[in-house]
Amino acid sequence: MLVALRIENFALIDALELTLQPGLNVLTGETGAGKSIILDAIDAVLGGRVTQRMVRAGEKRAIVEATFVLTPVVRDWLQTQGLEVTGDRLICTRELTSGQNNTVRSRSRLNGVAVNKPQMESLRLRLVEITAQGQTLQVGDPLLQLAWLDGVGGPAIAQHRDQVAASYVAAAEAYSALERRRRAEQQRQEQLDLFEYQARELNAAGLEDPEELTQLEQERQRLAHAVELQQQSYEVYQILYENDRNAAACADLLGQASQTLENMLRYDPEVAPILDMVSDALAQVEEAGRQINAYGEGIEADPQRLQVVEERITQLKQLCRKYGRSLPELLEYYQEIQASLDILNGDGQSIEALEAAYDTCRQTLEAHCDALTTLRQHAAKELEKRLIDELKPLAMERVQFKVAIESATPGPTGADRVEFLFSPNPGEPLQPLAETASGGEMSRFLLALKACFSQIDAVGTLIFDEVDVGVSGRVAQAIAEKLHHLGRSQQVLCVTHQPMVAAMADAHFRVGKEIVDQAVTQTKGQKRSKKAAIATAEQVRTVVRVTPLDRQARREELAQLAGGQSHQESLSFADALLGQADTLRQSIKAEAS
Repeated sequence: MLVALRIENFALIDALELTLQPGLNVLTGETGAGKSIILDAIDAVLGGRVTQRMVRAGEKRAIVEATFVLTPVVRDWLQTQGLEVTGDRLICTRELTSGQNNTVRSRSRLNGVAVNKPQMESLRLRLVEITAQGQTLQVGDPLLQLAWLDGVGGPAIAQHRDQVAASYVAAAEAYSALERRRRAEQQRQEQLDLFEYQARELNAAGLEDPEELTQLEQERQRLAHAVELQQQSYEVYQILYENDRNAAACADLLGQASQTLENMLRYDPEVAPILDMVSDALAQVEEAGRQINAYGEGIEADPQRLQVVEERITQLKQLCRKYGRSLPELLEYYQEIQASLDILNGDGQSIEALEAAYDTCRQTLEAHCDALTTLRQHAAKELEKRLIDELKPLAMERVQFKVAIESATPGPTGADRVEFLFSPNPGEPLQPLAETASGGEMSRFLLALKACFSQIDAVGTLIFDEVDVGVSGRVAQAIAEKLHHLGRSQQVLCVTHQPMVAAMADAHFRVGKEIVDQAVTQTKGQKRSKKAAIATAEQVRTVVRVTPLDRQARREELAQLAGGQSHQESLSFADALLGQADTLRQSIKAEAS
């Protein structure tokens, strides 16, 4: 359930804090008052699409924060995402920041922890369900109708859909393997000749180590400069350990320093650490001298080995240039050639074996699709009955509704094409829903559909954006009662222009626009011309305000919605609506108990 909404600098809203109640919450106001902005903010905070226009003009940042009561479903989802769960509230926050060239950046957080867009979209399905005016245009989508039908089937259909999806993937993979083998067979001889030639060439080159070329180049450098390395190693040895040019070597000097420090140590123990460092340095220099001497003695000029190394380097570089690959890539290509040769030579599965495997997978897929179709047929009857039962109280007593299921090519969702057929008038044939229903009928259809699903898998909050558009009188009253019934099991937030719907609300909010003067602030020490100050003082802005209404304020608002010959007549009508709503609530409460 959505318990609180905080909005800052979003569209025409400068600052808004809204506390929502359980049951039916309604938003009323004149057309263009900003009611849709509230719904846009809820959509945005739950991962919906955002634009730069959603950041209030003149501001750089907008924030929307929605607080929900944690349900077991949402708590389990948070745990699967590795998000910490504390308390009984979930705070969803989205921050929008204006960028250059009409761009906008956004960040989403759950209880202060950053999350990505797919996570928010997944969470949204568990928190709210929004039925907007534009959704009536999507009702004719066969995929959406299929999803609705499967929703009626519950866990049983969900399980079979998973089986169909898995068997479809298996069949698709088997078919791909078969097609690859068939294509390989068609091109076998041509590819076989090429691959065999390349394999012989690369095999003759004895390719084994991807680092061979690097190692050979290092060895060539060492062999080509053997004399210089010998001379230089001897020079290093003399400098470090034993100098034959009547000059002290490094080891000699360190030895003298060590002896001197030992003499000093007899008088002052503070030089002990220095003596240790010099002693360590002497030991390292002596060891370095021995190792460089051994290195120099081990270097030998080997012209024959140098020639072998250079020939091998030339051979490897020629192969790399020919195949357009580095040596590591050439080794990988050699392995690919060998694998391709296994396929071309028939070392893999035969075409017959692959055909048999594909037939098995296809038969499994068809069997799972048939089982899913049977479940959908049962679910279709259930949906037809439930939906007609929900539509009858909405002044559609003689409506006809049928879920037509036709065979289709097996796919990841089964082998069914679903279409909702609808006839609101007796004697008229069933026709596709999107082609037959009027705007008011479509609104009632969507409301009835949501009522069906509320009995199956209820999210915490249902949001309706003018679902009562295009209706009046008895139909409007029926929609009001239906929304109130939904509010007994779920929280409902509804934007409406119907006084009958608003009268049934458990919480009523008026949305309106105000024109406000911008406050003139004068920073200390800042000089401003009189003309600039007057211009600033005269600036005005439009803001959206939302006001919770008490009983008296609701009476006035309902009178405004109802209109009438006189204000007193409208007030009398509002009183009648509120009284009727009180009676209906008591009746519904008595029936529930």
